[in-house]
Amino acid sequence: MLGSSLVLLLLFASEEKPVPKFSIDRETTYVTGPLDSEGYINYVAALNERLGQGITPDKNANALLWKALGPRPGGERMPPEYFKALGIEEPPEHGDYFIGLRSFVKDHLNLNSGEWEAVDNQHDNASQRAWAARDYPHIAAWLKVNAKPLAVVVEASKRSEYFNPLAARQKDKEAHGDRLIDSLLGVSVQRSRELVSALSSRAMLRVGEGKFDDVWQDLLACHRLARLVGRGPFLIDALVGLALDGIASKADLAYIECASLTTKQVQDQLKELRRLAPMPAMADKIELGERCFFLDYVQLRRRAGIGFMDFFAGESLSKKPGSEMVKALEKIDWESALRSGNLWFNRQVAALRHKERVTREKEIAKVEEDFQAWKTDVLGPAKLLKFVLKRETRDNELAKAFGNVQVVLITETALKVQTAYDRLAQSQRNLYLAFALAAYRSDTGRHPAKLDELAPKYIDEIPDDHFSGKPLVYRPTENGYLLYSVGVNGKDEGGRGPDDDPQGDDLRVRMPARDMKKK
Repeated sequence: MLGSSLVLLLLFASEEKPVPKFSIDRETTYVTGPLDSEGYINYVAALNERLGQGITPDKNANALLWKALGPRPGGERMPPEYFKALGIEEPPEHGDYFIGLRSFVKDHLNLNSGEWEAVDNQHDNASQRAWAARDYPHIAAWLKVNAKPLAVVVEASKRSEYFNPLAARQKDKEAHGDRLIDSLLGVSVQRSRELVSALSSRAMLRVGEGKFDDVWQDLLACHRLARLVGRGPFLIDALVGLALDGIASKADLAYIECASLTTKQVQDQLKELRRLAPMPAMADKIELGERCFFLDYVQLRRRAGIGFMDFFAGESLSKKPGSEMVKALEKIDWESALRSGNLWFNRQVAALRHKERVTREKEIAKVEEDFQAWKTDVLGPAKLLKFVLKRETRDNELAKAFGNVQVVLITETALKVQTAYDRLAQSQRNLYLAFALAAYRSDTGRHPAKLDELAPKYIDEIPDDHFSGKPLVYRPTENGYLLYSVGVNGKDEGGRGPDDDPQGDDLRVRMPARDMKKK
């Protein structure tokens, strides 16, 4: 958010639908088709065409996931166009579908709302530490009921592709046509959180039962789903993918701590982890999905007609705009707005694509610095109001102001998501080392005095700290070890993480893990 200088709160529709007054090319609309009946880009169709190209239902993990979710995973039916784009029939009303924990507690166990929180807390514990059915009988019963749909989820995770079509509710489409802002982006994506949480909980239950092969298949399924879901075009897809992989990684650590594994088993499983595809890059989301969302939004404002702007910070307009403002806004050169926005996206993407974190951070900081300078010069509430109303303001200046106001919202979000991606990258390094340390201990009965003793037999090379560029901190103890990165803030906080009191920013692995409080 822009805080007190956020612009564009209320936008009124004009009586007449305007004719597009911008050219359609790579520098303005980014994609050149398909066009709707009024000559505007149909970004919903454009993204579906690009994202679903060559993906048949038998390869699409999402097509199979719907057989586990049923027709109403979010409480309402998806539009018919959604399943048509997937190339499958809508799932029948009744079947062996996944039952969410809340629904199970309410409808199958008949517990009251006061008892729901206790079961939720038990679920959190069950997904991160080994447990037995007697510890959390409600969670065990829930997993048993979901055995068939979870088997489908595991099979879906083995598929090579993932396509989640964009589609709007029928009433929205009939009223407005295809618009990205109306598309149902996250129904199956958001539900995947509970699927992964169920699989990791089942894995932890199976650890206690000694079913280590089954444990590993559940955990691998979680990691695969994280990467598949993360392929979606938007930042929300990336965030969910990162969250899913984080759930799986916590369960991995509990698994190698508690399971009785041979050296070969640990090493083979480490190889499988390292063969997983990397998480989709944040730059890809900015390049395509977020850019198209911005362009579609600007296009929407053009075709609807703009009535007035409203400002925060005590300068809110409470009545319809005067004729001067209407005339000023109707003169906007929308092509300049589109070009200006695309230039900012190009800079973000270029900055995010630098492989070296230090270089990437410098380039991102330069983008932020340039944008903040522009914002300070133009986007103060009083300044922008005068800017809009000045008779001598050139159309392209106003258009660039409009475009930059929109894109800054996405810029700030994108940079935060990149930080989350970097944290995941370091967590993966820590996880790989934890597996190598488990293999070493299986061989020798102890942990090494230094990490260097792991290479090359147990791991090819010892990674550095992603954030400091220095060696990771490793402190062996009598019964285990503490391994950590200094985290995003670059400060060594002794291995304290977000869950500690006081909180820290370090990313750590502690063996043995501290006991979780039973709730």
